[in-house]
Amino acid sequence: MIKAKVAAVSTYLPTPVVHNEELAALFPEWTAEKILSKTGIAERRVAAPDETAADLAFSAAEAMFTEHGIDRKSIDFLLFCSQSPDYILPTTACVLQSRLDLRQDIGALDFNLGCSGFVYGLSLAKGLIEAGSVRRVLLLTADTYTKFIHPRDKSVRTIFGDGAAATLIEAQRSESDAIGPFIFGTNGGGAEDLIVKTGGARHARTEGSAVEYEDTSGNVRTEDHLKMDGAAVMAFTLKAVPALVKDLLDTAGLAVDDLDHVVFHQANTFILESLRKKCKIPEDKFVIHMEHCGNTVSSTIPIALSSLPQAAGRRRRILVVGFGVGLSWAGTIIDY
Repeated sequence: MIKAKVAAVSTYLPTPVVHNEELAALFPEWTAEKILSKTGIAERRVAAPDETAADLAFSAAEAMFTEHGIDRKSIDFLLFCSQSPDYILPTTACVLQSRLDLRQDIGALDFNLGCSGFVYGLSLAKGLIEAGSVRRVLLLTADTYTKFIHPRDKSVRTIFGDGAAATLIEAQRSESDAIGPFIFGTNGGGAEDLIVKTGGARHARTEGSAVEYEDTSGNVRTEDHLKMDGAAVMAFTLKAVPALVKDLLDTAGLAVDDLDHVVFHQANTFILESLRKKCKIPEDKFVIHMEHCGNTVSSTIPIALSSLPQAAGRRRRILVVGFGVGLSWAGTIIDY
């Protein structure tokens, strides 16, 4: 029986760094220590002005081919998850197929999803492999949210960083699943809780949309920038994620004690610690890895996975959950 498994993960972070001290100089009411205590982030990587999410994904993929000895010609399908594609059209995955010198007889597609995107990508890859269509899927996740952020909006500038990950999902002969089951959730009614309102077909960018305004918390932005309702996102997260974790464990017939690790989307440490306590997850199983990269949106989970120490060839059972912009949430269990 053909089953899909996660075979390898590699990551890439851009070189420029924004430290808390730099942000504290812009926002005197927040010291560097306060930013760290509130977010769990000491620094975040920021893509250069001429560096795109596709560039980050390209570097992550090249790292995978080198670090894990993967033959690029063995890739049968390329998935690219991003909310900052190179173009409206063509599909960025098609551009990456050429840049990465992959075969031409492969599939390639983009899907636009944020914080839950990695889990959705695993589901798409699993479906392609277990349907017998392909044997190796390269899942690339990359975002450059910092390009959407107003420099004086501390509500999001202190949190988000840019980054990418390359994950190889491949076929294996096995009677048991190494990826799955999956639980999904969507509430588009919360779309405006985390949004870049202009620039798409619904709302064009105009002189009016570029006018700066200041919210009640002193954050400055325009309609052309990323806007987050932090309280609404927090409320959604605390309601949706614990229910998802319970449903996922019930569906899999597992308990928290059966897991080696739990990796949630790395939003910020305040949200993560609140979720850990509400889900009754022991600290030694719970992975937090964002201090030196920030919230990298679709790549936070694979970046956290790549930080786990080697387990001497033993595959570990890990529960992963993504949640955020959409509003969208998803979870699964992987042997990694």
